[in-house]
Amino acid sequence: MNTSSDFIGKMEKGKLCLGTGITFSDPTVTEALSSQLDFVWIDAEHAPFSLETIQGHIMATQGTDAMPLVRVPWNDPVLIKPILDMGAAGVIVPWIRTVEDARRAIAACRYPPEGVRGYGPRRPSRYGTFGGPDFCREQNESVLAILQIEHIEAVRSITEILALPGLRAVVLGLNDLAGSMGLTGQPRHPSVLEAAETVVKEARKAGVFPGISIGDHAEQLIEWARKGVQWLCIGVDYMLLIHGLEKVTTRIREHFEA
Repeated sequence: MNTSSDFIGKMEKGKLCLGTGITFSDPTVTEALSSQLDFVWIDAEHAPFSLETIQGHIMATQGTDAMPLVRVPWNDPVLIKPILDMGAAGVIVPWIRTVEDARRAIAACRYPPEGVRGYGPRRPSRYGTFGGPDFCREQNESVLAILQIEHIEAVRSITEILALPGLRAVVLGLNDLAGSMGLTGQPRHPSVLEAAETVVKEARKAGVFPGISIGDHAEQLIEWARKGVQWLCIGVDYMLLIHGLEKVTTRIREHFEA
């Protein structure tokens, strides 16, 4: 079963990790894309997923190097617990605003005494084959609680958030960050970029791996990697499909209409 150790290990060795967002229900999308990626971002916040669909996407990463990360709908242990029991390598928790928000998200991914995760792992325990203190300790060490920094309040508290025990990665959400700054629809506004760059700088200083999800514009993604971002979510499945088709159809039409 895929765990976060390889994903974190790659970044510890200086590798830039690449992934994409998953919104289609059919898990063959994840199966097809996983061979090219270091992670998949299964989006349970905005896509119309059932728990069974999410589990199918997680299972579709088996046999590949792609880590299954699930963005949950909200910072709630009730929503996080079944996702971890399906075998997700980690969860991306949206709309973190305060240190207490961050602490609550991390605790939901940890068994006691480090956290509040209830015991009932199905796939991670290989359906009851493994368990006990060693299993719980391994899960506490390996499961990623990834905080999505997408509000200016979180940026103002970023040093305290990054200092929390157990935090290994954060990810920037520029569109909502812009909205929280009164700049809706302007993720490239200089003030938004400055706030985001502060998060990247402070994360690197704290030994926390910063990521970003900003679409599939290659030059912008390269720009953020040069600024210190260590993992990039390259658009989403439907965006890649549309842009891939557009590239081919445009080339064919240009050829015959010239």
